[in-house]
Amino acid sequence: MKSAALDELSAKLGCEVRLNEPLSEYTTYRIGGPASAMVFPRSAEDVAAAVRFARETETPYLILGLGSNVLIADRGFDGIVIRIGKGMDRLERVGEGTVWRAGAGLPTPILARRTAAAGQAGVHLLVGVPGTVGGGVFMNAGAHGQEFGRVVREVKLVDSAGEYRTLKGEEIAWRYRASGLDSNVVVEAVVELEASDPGELKEEVARHLRWRKAGTPFTQPCCGSVFRNPSPPGTSRGAPGKTAGQLIDAAGMKGFTVGKAQVSPKHANYIVNLGGATAAEVLAVIEAVRERVLKEFGIELELEVKVIA
Repeated sequence: MKSAALDELSAKLGCEVRLNEPLSEYTTYRIGGPASAMVFPRSAEDVAAAVRFARETETPYLILGLGSNVLIADRGFDGIVIRIGKGMDRLERVGEGTVWRAGAGLPTPILARRTAAAGQAGVHLLVGVPGTVGGGVFMNAGAHGQEFGRVVREVKLVDSAGEYRTLKGEEIAWRYRASGLDSNVVVEAVVELEASDPGELKEEVARHLRWRKAGTPFTQPCCGSVFRNPSPPGTSRGAPGKTAGQLIDAAGMKGFTVGKAQVSPKHANYIVNLGGATAAEVLAVIEAVRERVLKEFGIELELEVKVIA
């Protein structure tokens, strides 16, 4: 990205812009080289302005929330990173019913906790999903039978031309870990939940957090699940109904390490950063895992993590 364009970007936007910002500071993997420019929008208008600038100057751009579910190259990103967080993280209940309006920068665990505390069920089991509402809607994030596609009633977007759009939930092509919103930026979502008992929801949230603590390497830098579960679950060569993690475990890959990147001994569908891992090392582990599972079970694992090469 040329220096003149960087200067123009800083002058045009009313929000904070940082140059050559290390992306490792903004990803849950703690991996990633610098972004030519990083924009910190405080509103949908800031997002639209940044997208329009990128389009007018033919500059690549990347949307980033809390930085989960992403692996960014060691050389970084030669373009504009739009980091959606503070200022776009409001949550409000619409009236006294079961409808909530959430900003794209709101962390999903906060959405889960606050709605559960209010006696609202539907996203409370997403308390362990390490991302934002915007990212969760974009990828139709889910856990334990819940997913955004089931509760979203309306989404406000900025499209690739920097224009505003609003879609009803039923207009979105929801599918497993995808929404079809690929060329759009989610800036706000309206969800409709179900009334339930606050005490029961609180205990359910606590139970899932205990499961997460016991069963996943949540204290280590990682991106969350690396591979999608086979759909339908794998059924070939002695692996009926197995998840991606179970396939990787059955293939004997738990603990497999390249440099400082390791298949977690706790949960095989997590590749963790042991400290100082590079994107290249994580990709080497990914490739080795895919090759082994394909050889052992004839199943080709698909990535859930988004690789920014």
